[in-house]
Amino acid sequence: MKAFDLIVLGCGAGGLTVAYTALGLGKKVLVIEKDKPGGECTWSGCIPSKALINLAKKQRYVAQPDAAESAAHMQGVRSVIDSVYAHETPAVLQEAGLDYLRGAGRFLDRHTIEVDGQRYRAKKFVIATGSSPFVPPIPGLDTIDFLSNESVFKLDALPSSLVILGGGAIGVELAQAMNRLGVDVTLVEMKKQLMFREEPELAALIRQKLTDEGVRILLNTRAVSVEPHKRGMRLFIEALEAPGAQEVPATIEAERLLVAVGRQPNVSGLGLEAIDMQMLEKGKGIAVDAYLHTSVAGIYACGDVAGPYLFSHMANYQGKIAAMNALLPWRKKADYRHVTWCTFTDPEFARAGLSESEARAQYGEGIRVYHYDFAALDRAKTNPGEIGRIKLILDRRGKVLGAHIVAERAGEMIAEVQVLKTLGIKFSQLQKVIHPYPSYADALRQLAQQVYLDELRNHPLLKLLQGLRALFRTAKA
Repeated sequence: MKAFDLIVLGCGAGGLTVAYTALGLGKKVLVIEKDKPGGECTWSGCIPSKALINLAKKQRYVAQPDAAESAAHMQGVRSVIDSVYAHETPAVLQEAGLDYLRGAGRFLDRHTIEVDGQRYRAKKFVIATGSSPFVPPIPGLDTIDFLSNESVFKLDALPSSLVILGGGAIGVELAQAMNRLGVDVTLVEMKKQLMFREEPELAALIRQKLTDEGVRILLNTRAVSVEPHKRGMRLFIEALEAPGAQEVPATIEAERLLVAVGRQPNVSGLGLEAIDMQMLEKGKGIAVDAYLHTSVAGIYACGDVAGPYLFSHMANYQGKIAAMNALLPWRKKADYRHVTWCTFTDPEFARAGLSESEARAQYGEGIRVYHYDFAALDRAKTNPGEIGRIKLILDRRGKVLGAHIVAERAGEMIAEVQVLKTLGIKFSQLQKVIHPYPSYADALRQLAQQVYLDELRNHPLLKLLQGLRALFRTAKA
């Protein structure tokens, strides 16, 4: 039986980070993956979706492409996947010094795992098996060949029409991209708001943008059932409240249905019951403490399988912590105060930290809220029709509690705010930093200047001097 310092289950963003961190610490590491290395991000998430989005930007507002064009689009997406995977192949991992095994691992005890009848031992384990698309219990769904983010990028050609269930990041990104490539798109969302976790007034901008481009959006709408149809499939839907401004049809017919209503952790078949591992409620994954340690001694978990945030960059962040906590004599906590993410629509929607409602719930009225419209930004003026907004939430001291940006390159801009937030630097300090002109990031400098002037006006010493000046004028009069 082969023995290792660390065995990693899963070879996606989290697992790769764990493995390379442990390798850098001089440890003997085995990585077990049931599919190919790279995980969801490489094969069905970040990489293919962004490739399709970039393709759609270049080809935007085209008519339905013919078969050859459509096939070329999908082949272009897969070529991007292949270029990324070239740096994650088993040969690359093994050349780096990792042991790699393709197969499904199952725990026998807390030090032993079995793969295809062979047993392997380790002092420590990290579970990084990721997540898969959640399939809702919609009657008739099993009678059609529905799509998910795992299968949509394997299509040989684009469908002529598509219904998307779910108005989160995956749903809105693919809705816009597919529509721009000539697909007739209808998006169905049960919530009253598209991207319901985001700031309502900014999410409304994205909704309007997609609507203006031709995406049909039905909010407050539930999928009742689905059945095969001569066009491909027929979806039966219903409004969740009395009809109002938006009329909801009884059925929608389209060539394909894409389900994008959430994710579920990959825990089945791991043998976790054999080691009595504690799970989170409602199928949310593996329970871990602040150090990413599970309820079983010596076993850690990170990424989507542990949550609470299902992002590749969060899996990377957690992976480093899990590996070091498993292998080093000191421990570090995972800190979720400075979480950030971006939805790659056009314009992008980036966020760091709390929403306004979350900030008010935690800090009461002791917050300051600022807004910036890109109509005032010279760089945006060079591209007529471009939209952009920033919403900034600060505490009493002027430190960032939350930032929300809808704009071209918002994902890059939020990184500058994230640095200030994570390092505890007052946002007004950004006005000291020279920014290139004209640039999108200059919007942050302008906003920082506004915050800085407000702080000057409210400075106790300045108020005292103003009060003394007023008294002097009164006495003189």
